[in-house]
Amino acid sequence: MSTTDAAAAGVFSEPVRRVGGGWIALFAAAWLGVWMAQLTPVQLLLPVQIEQRLGAASWVDNVVAFGVISGIAGVAALITFPVTGLLSDRTTSRFGRRRPWIAGGALLFAVSLLLLGLQEGFVGIGVFWTLSIIGFCILTAALTATISDSVPVGQRGFVSGWISAPQAIGTILGLVLVLTLFTGQFGGYAAMAVLLVVLVAPFLIFGRDEVLTREAARRIPRGRLLDELWISPRRYPDFGWTLLGRVLVNTGNALGTTLLLYFLMYGLGDDNAEDDLIVLTLIYMVFVVLSSLGAGALSDRLGRRRIFVFVSSSLQAVAALLLAFVPELSVAMVAAGLLGAGYGCFLSVDQALATQVLPDPATRGKDLGIMNIATAVPQAMAPLLGAAVVAWLGGFQGLFILSALFAFGGALAVARIRSVR
Repeated sequence: MSTTDAAAAGVFSEPVRRVGGGWIALFAAAWLGVWMAQLTPVQLLLPVQIEQRLGAASWVDNVVAFGVISGIAGVAALITFPVTGLLSDRTTSRFGRRRPWIAGGALLFAVSLLLLGLQEGFVGIGVFWTLSIIGFCILTAALTATISDSVPVGQRGFVSGWISAPQAIGTILGLVLVLTLFTGQFGGYAAMAVLLVVLVAPFLIFGRDEVLTREAARRIPRGRLLDELWISPRRYPDFGWTLLGRVLVNTGNALGTTLLLYFLMYGLGDDNAEDDLIVLTLIYMVFVVLSSLGAGALSDRLGRRRIFVFVSSSLQAVAALLLAFVPELSVAMVAAGLLGAGYGCFLSVDQALATQVLPDPATRGKDLGIMNIATAVPQAMAPLLGAAVVAWLGGFQGLFILSALFAFGGALAVARIRSVR
């Protein structure tokens, strides 16, 4: 084997050395910063900013405006995820393949959030939220790829849990911070931007990242970018089924959670909707954290992924059906627990499953970037789709039934995977 081949084999080979607690702690902290910076605007800052500028009498108009801006950002995510992954796979920087993209994405994300906090018009809001999402995609495409680069298969369920657990914690922590300490439009966005940089920086500095030599790097043939991004579901069916399952489950989850505040306010007539949303989010958070870490570790121990993903998808469907047919606050609390348990398990184990169906070890970043589309784009599109369903059907029952159907569909897609137990 030549020196070049040996160097390439070292970078592209499956990792066998287990990562330690220090690496996992830095990884989890980075994701906590990422999720606070992305989800706090989605859950609170951006809808309030849009509502104040629009001044519409109907909440549906506010949600549609939010959905349009989110949809534009979703289109940007559709392109940014795989392209960033493709380029990071071939990056030959002396700092490593992923580290430059993590740094650049975090910087673009943070600066865009700061400028978003200063916007008074819809065009500015749309532009800087889209730039924020592009930064988010660049950052997370590279950060996700470090699992396949550095974590052995037998540890990926547990480590992937440290993507999903910070997501739940970041959601509630971000809401609490902007409602209590960092009030005001600019203060909220600025706080999320600063925390993003502070929490990502330690992983960026101390996390290991293999250097790819120029000789070992694959070049993109001129005019063949789209060919490089395409993965044939016929040739790689398990990758296709995993991607489809992820799209369906994440769409179902987004439909079930994005309009939850409006469901409390207008579906249940809850006079304390904002306070009860915090309670439901706390219940959801606790179950996401416990489920993601516990199920991820158990799936590693048993060497099984599909059954966990199937059960977790079904739990989310059951939670949505409860909201559809028993619209009461007490039942919503039970549904929040089921949804959290199902989604936490799904996030951690499905991420580990995704790393085991990648077609080529040399294109992990690009392939996982395509997988990430199935997480980010449904979240971006759900507000607009959800508002349309509620307006068309005249209530929330149809929305939650649709959410359940998507989740059940995701479970059926995962059942078709053959190469992973």
